[in-house]
Amino acid sequence: MQFYLSAIALGFALAGLGAGIFLSMKIFNIPDITTDGSFTLGAAITAVHISSGGHWLTAIILGMLAGGIAGSITGIIHAYLKVNALLSGILVMTALYSVNLIIMGRSNIPLIKVPHLFNISENNSGYGSDTIILASVAIVVVALLTWLLKTDYGLAMRATGNSEKMIRAFGVNTNVMKVAGLGLANAFTALSGALVAQFQQFADISMGIGIVIFGLGAVMIGEVITLSERFRSIGFKIIGVIIGCLIFRLIIAFTIASGADPNIMKLLTALVVLVFVSIPGLWKNKLIST
Repeated sequence: MQFYLSAIALGFALAGLGAGIFLSMKIFNIPDITTDGSFTLGAAITAVHISSGGHWLTAIILGMLAGGIAGSITGIIHAYLKVNALLSGILVMTALYSVNLIIMGRSNIPLIKVPHLFNISENNSGYGSDTIILASVAIVVVALLTWLLKTDYGLAMRATGNSEKMIRAFGVNTNVMKVAGLGLANAFTALSGALVAQFQQFADISMGIGIVIFGLGAVMIGEVITLSERFRSIGFKIIGVIIGCLIFRLIIAFTIASGADPNIMKLLTALVVLVFVSIPGLWKNKLIST
């Protein structure tokens, strides 16, 4: 039971990652690979700050700011230097590997004996209280992103992804929107990195490798959940992404618990994502044919 509760807690910790991928991919239609680097960046800054005696909240804020800057750089390269969005993300992600190593000073920083978010209280009862804390953070992420995307600024962001030429005709600077959107997306991703580092009690230089696949899977699971017309509002879509994070983590936990070979975990993850990526297209084709 503790094993699955830990998986649920980690799913909530990754809610920011899911929200970031949703923002970049579903709102702006940009496949942002910066995610792999900004996730580790949030974890690295958090670990260094906390292990140096800093407060965990300050560490999270600094991590999010750094993630936001990394995402904004990707946006600038894409929007102003006219580099392909995918290549822009790859360039920044590659650069962030060295940046993260410089920040950390070594490949791994343990956080077992330093105060952080999950050991600040002597009454901490383990994964149960950790799950409550992380679920609360996930709720805040959902509320903030839902509120933002319903404001005039958020509607301009959504319009930029849907019809860039049209919204530009109304005087909106779409380049600024892209930079701001990718910055915010990676700030959310860095938040997840900061939370996961504290939850797992270490930060590692390789912890973000391939994490974009998890985010993509969570977004696609969320899209499958919200295929029905009654769940098409932006709030339900974001909630669906968070549920997707939980389902994805539980699938991975169940696979590990069933004794699957760890060497094929990446293969299984890719297959799970493939299944959920294909469902929306098959659903639409079915509706068209009927």
